[in-house]
Formats: sequence, C-alpha cells, structure tokens
Amino acid sequence: MRRVTHASVPSQSGSPGAPGGLAPSSAAEPLNKWLITKWSMWSWGNATVSAVMTTFVFGTYITSEAFGPGDRGSQYLAVATAVAGAVVALTAPVIGQRTDKAGRRRLWLTLNTVMVITMVAACFFVRPEEGYLLLGVTLMALMGIFDEFANLNYNAMITDISDHQRMGRVSGIGWGAGYLGGIVLLLIVYIGLIAGDPPHWFGLGEDDAINIRAVALVAAGWHLLFALPLLLTRMPTADQAVVEEKVTVAESYRRLFRVLAHLWRADRNTLWFLLSSAIYRDGLSAIFTWGAVLGVHVYRIEDSEIPLTEIAGSVLLFGIAGNVVAALGAFIGGWFDDRIGPRRVIAASIISLLGIAVIMWFMVTPRQVGPVELTPVEVSRVRLSGRAVM
Repeated sequence: MRRVTHASVPSQSGSPGAPGGLAPSSAAEPLNKWLITKWSMWSWGNATVSAVMTTFVFGTYITSEAFGPGDRGSQYLAVATAVAGAVVALTAPVIGQRTDKAGRRRLWLTLNTVMVITMVAACFFVRPEEGYLLLGVTLMALMGIFDEFANLNYNAMITDISDHQRMGRVSGIGWGAGYLGGIVLLLIVYIGLIAGDPPHWFGLGEDDAINIRAVALVAAGWHLLFALPLLLTRMPTADQAVVEEKVTVAESYRRLFRVLAHLWRADRNTLWFLLSSAIYRDGLSAIFTWGAVLGVHVYRIEDSEIPLTEIAGSVLLFGIAGNVVAALGAFIGGWFDDRIGPRRVIAASIISLLGIAVIMWFMVTPRQVGPVELTPVEVSRVRLSGRAVM
C-alpha cells in the first residue's frame, strides 16, 4: 500500500499557493533575488567541470601524447565517456523519480556535488605517464556521472525559485553565471599556474606537469566555495510537498516503464519530446567533451611537439574567449526565451551550430580556428532554453 504525505512547507516568498511555498504563483509577485543569487552561485562554481576539467584543461591533458602514442588518450576517453553516458541514461530517470518521491532533492544535490568535487580533486594524482591513463579517464567518467546527477537535482530546483513566465530569464541568469564563473576560473589558473616561466603560484614548477595537475585542486576548491551558499541554505523544495513511501529499485523501474507505456498510448508527442531531448543533450555533452580536444589535435591550436604547459596556455585563452561569448549568449538567450519561447530559441541555435559545423568541415584548415569561437553563443542558448522547456 502506498502512503502519501502532504508536507507542510513554509513559504519564503509570501506565496502560499505556490508548489512547495517557494516560487511565486504569477509574474506579478517578486522573485526571491537572494535565493536566485545562491542558486546561480552553484552554477558559477560548477563551471569547474565543464570549462576547466572536461573541456579546456584536463580533457586536453589526458588526450596528449604524454599518455601514449597516437590517439590512445582520445580513444580511452571516448570509451569512458560512452560508458558514463550509458550509466546516466539507464539510471537518471529512476534516480530523479526516487529523489522527487522521497522529498530529498537538496540532500542528493549535496551528496552528488561532494562526489563531483572529490573526483575533480583526485585528478591531481594523474601523472603524465601512460600507466595513469586508465585512472585519468575513470575519474573523468565518474566526475561526469555525478555531475549529471547533481545537475538533475539542481535544474529541478528552478521550479522552486521562479514562476513559469520568468523561468527562461532565471535559467539564463544561472547559465550566464556558470559561464562567467568559467571565465574567472580560467583566468585564475592561466595567470597563476600556466602563463609565464616557473615558478608559478605556490612555488610550483612544471616537472611532472605538477602545475597542470594543481589546476584540479584549485578547481575543486572553487566548486566547493561557491556551492556552499546553496547547499547550506535550509529551503523547502516542491518535492517535499508530496512524499511517498519508499519502494524498491525494481519497483521504480516498473513505474518508469508504466509511465512510458502510458505516454506511448496517450501522449506520444511528450514521449518523442523526451527522447529527442535526451539525444540533443547528449550532442551538447559531446561538444563540451571534445571541443578543445578537436582544437588541439585536429585544428592544431598548438603542435604536439610543444610542451604541455604551452598547449594548455593556448587552450585556456581560447576557452576564456569562448566563455565570454557564451555568457553573452546565455543572458541574451534568456531574454528571447521569455518572449518567443524556448522551442524557437533552441531551433535557431541548433541551425546556427550546424551551419558553423559545415563551415568548419569544408573551409577551415589547420590553425584557422576562428569560427570555433562563434559556437559557444549557440551552445549556451540551447542549454538554457532546454532547461526552461523541460
């Protein structure tokens, strides 16, 4: 027998009619700006994963020739990314379901954030030797899995802080904060640990790529620092309003299959939307995972003979420029999202991405990587509108 508890959740916004007592019930009511600030700060810190670890520093480091001849690093990373994606695809729907029904969204956001930070910090121990390649890609895969689970709960919290009419704007603020955080963090690690001659900050040299590995520790501390304001805020969330009795994992999957079967019979449009959303989010993940890797190894931002530190420096400068453009795209995209709807923003951005990809395929030769910097604007608009449309 199922037991359902309707929790009494206090209001922080003065909107007793809102789900969970947090989000305003209409655009006429003011948003809780302090809560939105804390929510956006988590995204600012989470730039650690996408900007520093996955794309512009550790992703290119682990695929360098220090970890084996040829494309061995890229091959290992591709397999690890595919395995991580499969794990997320098979488990995320049930994890999200169980989290919502247990009323523990904030708890699981905290636990997954801690695991992400732990995986990031552990990357410090990946030395530039072939024997450390498996450790490196395993940590990258685990980091990606826990980051997806953390973002699953983080994105769901947008319904706790915004009404439907202003959701695109709030989503854009969150994404923009993430990109701005990426800019600041990339500048910090570039100035402090990459640029110039050693010794770098903390007296670090460049032997054994210690300065690049130290980026992982700085990134982990950054994420922790800016995640704490949200994680330490005792706030009611909408999932606490209805708490169901615990069920087994097998029962959770049975419920999932029943929901999918119902959608197939009664609302196939929603089912196709969910499937297409999964595919396009996977494509965006591929862009962030392989963008800088392609820049280094295909479009030759730097030659493979150049030392790791110099390659990292060039990639970081590219990343800073890309994040500046992406942050502008996120804020502008949020404005358009509320006015013309997320579907049109997504469609226009994907068409632009495809156009840029075609130009790069046919016209870009090695070292002419300028068009790459146009891409983040479209990616950022796609991501924020994707969260709003969900």
